[in-house]
Amino acid sequence: MNTKIINTPYWSTASFGDNADTSPMELSALGEHLDLCKGSRGRLFGLHCVAQTMHGFVAARFVTTLVVAALLIGIASLVS
Repeated sequence: MNTKIINTPYWSTASFGDNADTSPMELSALGEHLDLCKGSRGRLFGLHCVAQTMHGFVAARFVTTLVVAALLIGIASLVS
Protein backbone atom coordinates (compact mmCIF):
# COMPACT_ATOMS: atom_id res chain seq x y z
CA MET A 1 0.00 0.00 0.00
CA ASN A 2 1.36 3.40 -1.02
CA THR A 3 0.73 6.33 1.24
CA LYS A 4 1.51 9.83 0.14
CA ILE A 5 3.13 12.17 2.59
CA ILE A 6 2.10 15.75 2.03
CA ASN A 7 4.69 18.21 3.23
CA THR A 8 3.49 21.65 4.17
CA PRO A 9 5.36 24.44 2.41
CA TYR A 10 8.28 25.95 4.25
CA TRP A 11 8.12 29.72 4.04
CA SER A 12 11.24 31.75 4.47
CA THR A 13 11.13 35.52 4.69
CA ALA A 14 13.69 38.22 5.06
CA SER A 15 11.94 39.75 8.06
CA PHE A 16 13.79 37.47 10.51
CA GLY A 17 10.84 37.10 12.86
CA ASP A 18 9.82 40.77 12.78
CA ASN A 19 6.77 42.16 11.06
CA ALA A 20 7.30 42.44 7.32
CA ASP A 21 6.97 46.15 6.62
CA THR A 22 8.06 48.51 3.87
CA SER A 23 10.33 51.43 4.52
CA PRO A 24 9.76 54.91 3.05
CA MET A 25 12.87 54.43 0.89
CA GLU A 26 11.45 51.18 -0.54
CA LEU A 27 8.14 52.88 -1.30
CA SER A 28 9.97 55.75 -2.99
CA ALA A 29 12.00 53.34 -5.14
CA LEU A 30 8.80 51.48 -6.05
CA GLY A 31 7.13 54.74 -7.03
CA GLU A 32 10.08 55.69 -9.25
CA HIS A 33 10.00 52.26 -10.88
CA LEU A 34 6.26 52.50 -11.56
CA ASP A 35 6.70 55.98 -13.05
CA LEU A 36 9.45 54.64 -15.32
CA CYS A 37 7.24 51.73 -16.41
CA LYS A 38 4.30 54.04 -17.07
CA GLY A 39 6.53 56.38 -19.08
CA SER A 40 7.80 53.59 -21.31
CA ARG A 41 4.30 53.07 -22.72
CA GLY A 42 4.65 55.48 -25.61
CA ARG A 43 2.84 55.68 -28.93
CA LEU A 44 4.49 52.57 -30.33
CA PHE A 45 4.00 50.39 -27.25
CA GLY A 46 1.27 48.27 -28.87
CA LEU A 47 3.37 47.77 -31.99
CA HIS A 48 6.33 46.75 -29.83
CA CYS A 49 4.17 44.16 -28.02
CA VAL A 50 2.98 42.71 -31.34
CA ALA A 51 6.57 42.56 -32.62
CA GLN A 52 7.72 40.74 -29.47
CA THR A 53 4.86 38.25 -29.78
CA MET A 54 5.63 37.57 -33.44
CA HIS A 55 9.33 37.19 -32.68
CA GLY A 56 8.56 34.66 -29.96
CA PHE A 57 6.26 32.73 -32.30
CA VAL A 58 8.74 32.69 -35.20
CA ALA A 59 11.79 31.96 -33.02
CA ALA A 60 10.08 28.95 -31.46
CA ARG A 61 9.26 27.59 -34.92
CA PHE A 62 12.36 28.70 -36.83
CA VAL A 63 12.78 25.64 -39.05
CA THR A 64 9.08 25.53 -39.90
CA THR A 65 9.18 29.24 -40.72
CA LEU A 66 12.12 28.67 -43.09
CA VAL A 67 10.29 25.82 -44.84
CA VAL A 68 7.12 27.89 -45.25
CA ALA A 69 9.13 30.86 -46.57
CA ALA A 70 10.96 28.59 -49.06
CA LEU A 71 7.65 27.12 -50.23
CA LEU A 72 6.13 30.57 -50.71
CA ILE A 73 9.17 31.75 -52.67
CA GLY A 74 9.06 28.58 -54.78
CA ILE A 75 5.35 28.96 -55.52
CA ALA A 76 5.79 32.64 -56.35
CA SER A 77 8.63 31.84 -58.76
CA LEU A 78 6.52 29.17 -60.53
CA VAL A 79 3.52 31.47 -60.91
CA SER A 80 5.49 34.37 -62.40
